[in-house]
Amino acid sequence: MNAKELRKKYLDFFKKYNHKEIKSAPLIPDNDPTVLFITAGMHPLVPYLLGQPHPLGKRIVNYQKCIRTGDIDAVGDDVHLTFFEMLGNWSLGNYFKNEAIEYSFEFLTSSSYLSIPLEKLAFTVFAGDSDAPFDEQSYNKWLSLGVSSDRVAKLGKSDNWWGPPGQTGPCGPDTEMFYWIGKKSPPDKFEPEDKNWVEIWNDVFMQYNKTSAGKFESLSQPNVDTGMGVERVTAVLQGKSSVYDTELFLPLFVKLSKISGCESPRDTKSGRIIVEHIRSSTFILADGISPSNVDQGYVLRRLIRRAIREGRQLGIKEKFTLKLAEVVIKEYAEVYPELEANKTFILEELECEEIQFSRTLEKGIREFNKVVDSIPLNLERKIISGRKAFYLYDTFGFPIELTKELAKERGFDVNEDKFNDAFKKHQELSRKGAEKKFKGGLADRSEATTKLHTATHLLHQALRQVLGNHVAQKGSNITIDRLRFDFSHPEKMDKEEIENVEKIVNRKILDDLPVIKEEMTVEKAKYQGAIGLFEERYGENVSVYTIGNFSKEICGGPHILNTRELGTFKIAKEESSSRGVRRIKAVLI
Repeated sequence: MNAKELRKKYLDFFKKYNHKEIKSAPLIPDNDPTVLFITAGMHPLVPYLLGQPHPLGKRIVNYQKCIRTGDIDAVGDDVHLTFFEMLGNWSLGNYFKNEAIEYSFEFLTSSSYLSIPLEKLAFTVFAGDSDAPFDEQSYNKWLSLGVSSDRVAKLGKSDNWWGPPGQTGPCGPDTEMFYWIGKKSPPDKFEPEDKNWVEIWNDVFMQYNKTSAGKFESLSQPNVDTGMGVERVTAVLQGKSSVYDTELFLPLFVKLSKISGCESPRDTKSGRIIVEHIRSSTFILADGISPSNVDQGYVLRRLIRRAIREGRQLGIKEKFTLKLAEVVIKEYAEVYPELEANKTFILEELECEEIQFSRTLEKGIREFNKVVDSIPLNLERKIISGRKAFYLYDTFGFPIELTKELAKERGFDVNEDKFNDAFKKHQELSRKGAEKKFKGGLADRSEATTKLHTATHLLHQALRQVLGNHVAQKGSNITIDRLRFDFSHPEKMDKEEIENVEKIVNRKILDDLPVIKEEMTVEKAKYQGAIGLFEERYGENVSVYTIGNFSKEICGGPHILNTRELGTFKIAKEESSSRGVRRIKAVLI
């Protein structure tokens, strides 16, 4: 059974039991500061798990794209992935443990679905602790379905408790299902430590809500959340020992073999890291994230740059990430149409990052070798100091992750604690210096940031023209890579509105409009029709920037002199920020 068939069978099965299908949410959480990415299928559903009515009812099913950053360093073995797909079905205050386990058992063993022999299955349940009791109901339910007690293990919270995905939220005991992949017949007694038993499914029974104080309170609405990893289950059903041996990765390895000249990159750790990281990066880019030095952009940059580094290990000297991304888009576009819709953005971002990092890599490796060669070889412990590691980062933009990897290859350790101390000190000094020098404005006045800051004024006025004068800025965040603009608006913008905003901004860019700065009182600025944003940040006199006869705003940030300097404006994403507030992420290309 391939992944396409698995997705379809799963959806069809739960639709038979009156579950409504929902689409996969984007990888970027909507207004959740506790995590960078969607880490599980339940994550986008937290409001409904807490009691908010779902528009499609109390029974839902889908497949959800997910990212887990904790597994980046483990990528390259047979099972760990950064990006993966999760099949899930949910009961939102409807059925609970008995029905959920019955559904799981039927889907696994029925000849119409996965048709797995019972003797190849084993199960675990929560053993109980001071926070919650032993899950006797799940244990007894498995036995009632004909499962031997020798095949149901009772485990603690580290194994059989799920959630929350962030620091707080819904959570509870779970029951997990395992499949025997060994060549010999499975033993009668289930030993969870035996690596021939592979977890394939997880039913979470959300009975509790973890508070910010670390307490577990009973939910007024108990829920069921299940998760089945597409990649792992596809491999198991095909009798493969590795997720990389299925059709989900084989086209990527074929392309990588042609690019690198390596006959079997699938058998190398570098080859696996490359295809996994480019697959993950392509999906992140499809949701409008650009490589940067913060948050999701930092993770994306790390994935891309690690793939490029491993490409060099395979002897690849040419640009190659675009070629692999095109394979990802082709293979997944039917399931995730946003890949094809954002193809141009994905490929352009990859090309820019690869060109930029190639330069960084060449300089950084030369400097790294100088650092290592300067360390005496007769030392009992060969270690690169945190100060030198930070020097490579601060002076040459060389990521600490690459310093650690290269150090390991040369038999060195890195004093990461001292690196982190130096990095925090650098951040604090930069913040204080920025506050002193740019009080009332932007700390970063690089050319790229200055352009994006000016483009934000055009965006704001274009939004007011398209959506109405109720639009007001609610916040912004500008890096050298993109602008993020929050504004008041009660509903999602449609495609035509987004396109009209883009057209207006780009038309004003082409009009070669001058950007003129004037100093005046707040009262005078308002009298002249300037939009007053965050006036409390400024003194009696303010800076007012006028762009042609199009825009007039009170602002303390840096600006260019003429709109022709901006290039082309592109909205990468429009999404919700909070109730009544929308968020736009945009770039200049």
